[in-house]
Amino acid sequence: MQYVLPFPHSPHYAAADFLAADCNAEALTWLDNGADWPQRRLALWGPAGCGKTHLLHLWARRQEAQLVAGPSLRLIPPERALAIDDADAAPERPLLHTLNAAAEAGLPVLLAGREAPARWPVRLPDLASRLRAVTAVQIRAADDGLLRALLARLLLERQMAVSESVQQFLLLHLPRTPGAIREAAARLDHTCFVAGGRPSRAIAAAVLAGMTGFEENFTGPSTIGPSAAPLLL
Repeated sequence: MQYVLPFPHSPHYAAADFLAADCNAEALTWLDNGADWPQRRLALWGPAGCGKTHLLHLWARRQEAQLVAGPSLRLIPPERALAIDDADAAPERPLLHTLNAAAEAGLPVLLAGREAPARWPVRLPDLASRLRAVTAVQIRAADDGLLRALLARLLLERQMAVSESVQQFLLLHLPRTPGAIREAAARLDHTCFVAGGRPSRAIAAAVLAGMTGFEENFTGPSTIGPSAAPLLL
């Protein structure tokens, strides 16, 4: 009997792997100028897969900051700079306590969520007032060049040799979001591993057909093509 063993993919968060583009230029500028953060707080917000987590890892590494997931935040005063991913899912009292303690200690705090902090549905009035005062920087929708570069990087990370024609086929038919690109790369990798075949157009088509919500999100070919703007790396 042949067993299929799962090989979980660990994303890379190296500086060289981050794809800089117009959609994240403002965020990069703010992260490079921490002294300008009002009250030493900054929030990055945008949809899943837009690069928030990657930026938090880069900033935390550069600042020697502690990086925590919002849902696991606890009532423990921070001892150094702090980056909170999925901060919009953090329990309210620990988040309020953390912001207060960091302010008293003069420590910078970087938050990330899918919406600007002022829009987070919090119940504690004190927390709501602090979140409204946080400078929020949006990471905008990815452009064609960034999506094309993201797919190429994800395939390289997974050590998948995928022809240009198959990559172009995927890009022409996927919803134009980083999340869709990431899901397609993961599904393509898994499908090829299970089937023991090379990434082909037929396999790519099967992956697209099997993606959750793909048909509902599909509105026709995107504009991503060979004539699109050059990649910004």
